[in-house]
Amino acid sequence: MIVRFNYADRRFSYTPKLDLKRMILNIFISEQKTLREINYVFCSDEYLLHINQTALNHDYYTDIITFPLSNKGEPIEAEIYISIDRVKENAKTNNTVFKNELARVIAHGSLHLCGYKDKKKRDIELMRAKESFYIENF
Repeated sequence: MIVRFNYADRRFSYTPKLDLKRMILNIFISEQKTLREINYVFCSDEYLLHINQTALNHDYYTDIITFPLSNKGEPIEAEIYISIDRVKENAKTNNTVFKNELARVIAHGSLHLCGYKDKKKRDIELMRAKESFYIENF
């Protein structure tokens, strides 16, 4: 199981990366999903907006875009793009600290790869509960 953190056009300092990697691995183990490799790419709002526009035909800012790269039934491989600008803004909006919001967004992307959705109200509530569970327990 490989978890990598990469930087596109936005760098930031975050020392407990091993804690984040442990949380990610625990999500997949607990959800009984086989992980091969995830590459997290940290970037700016503009970088992620361009991906959102070109790859998904969406014209709005977002904090995360998850791209599964493996076929169903195969070990999970993915690229996950995270806007550090959006995470910082969300932390202010949600009255939390950056590291907690970053953990929430990282857990969110991992949970999408485990099959969780977030379009319907019931799905959003389950996603939030799972995010909180993994952040608090790992």
